[in-house]
Amino acid sequence: MKLTTREMVLTALFAAIFCILGPISVPIGPIPVSLTNFVIYISVYMLSARNATVSYLIYLLIGAAGLPVFSGYAGGAGKLFGVTGGYLIGFIFTAVISGIVVNKFYKNKLISILGMLTGLAVTYAFGTAWFAFLNGDKSVYEILKLCVIPFILIDFIKIIIASIIGPILKNKINSAANP
Repeated sequence: MKLTTREMVLTALFAAIFCILGPISVPIGPIPVSLTNFVIYISVYMLSARNATVSYLIYLLIGAAGLPVFSGYAGGAGKLFGVTGGYLIGFIFTAVISGIVVNKFYKNKLISILGMLTGLAVTYAFGTAWFAFLNGDKSVYEILKLCVIPFILIDFIKIIIASIIGPILKNKINSAANP
């Protein structure tokens, strides 16, 4: 499928935004709070599901190549195999699932929020499973206490904020492109 110049520019712009905001994080244990999923939520409003996913994949490849764009200004393929690697891979599914739902039900805020929550749940599953694989000596409760419980409210707030400002940004960009 052919991309328009506008789609290419916005996809590249969001890859750059991932690279700028992705490293900003707050360590609260082995898994930090980052802005990566927030950028995904905004990107699915601004781009098609495919282009939002591509912009995230570009970011992932840039980080895997060694540029310090992952949380805590880290980079390299080793980060993908570390304790946060499952989340980095899981975010691909967040972009796909959230993007499909938001693009299809753009005007229905509740369904869009549920789509983003579903994408987030898949990311939690990937990230937590990978973390558990690397830390087999921990109980399920310990793993959930480190990987999921501290993030639920923060991630829900990110989704709510994205569901409010995402459509506004999309309308602003669309009106600027079509005066």
